[in-house]
Amino acid sequence: MRLRQDDAGSATAEFAVVVPVVVLVIALTAGTLSAVSRQVRLEQAVAQAARVAARGESGRVGEVIAAIADGAVAGVAGDGDLVCVEATVSPGVPLPLPPLRARSCALAGGR
Repeated sequence: MRLRQDDAGSATAEFAVVVPVVVLVIALTAGTLSAVSRQVRLEQAVAQAARVAARGESGRVGEVIAAIADGAVAGVAGDGDLVCVEATVSPGVPLPLPPLRARSCALAGGR
């Protein structure tokens, strides 16, 4: 089968248009998965830090969050029988996203 002369190069042009779009979609997907992973690690770190603070070791809260999620403690506060810890971390992707935040509480006194 012979191609018509005016179709020559159309496959190359279509390829040149599709490849950057596919690469962009893959990069955005990888960035989103990375940000979600950091959010999950931050939530785990804040939960562990809340348990540590509830046992009365509030000096170690920052260490726990930094070790697990590379985050910064935004605050430790008592709320009745609970000790609550809040922390933030950057999304870690070169996209204009707000900082990731997480908050967790644990029963004071380690009971």
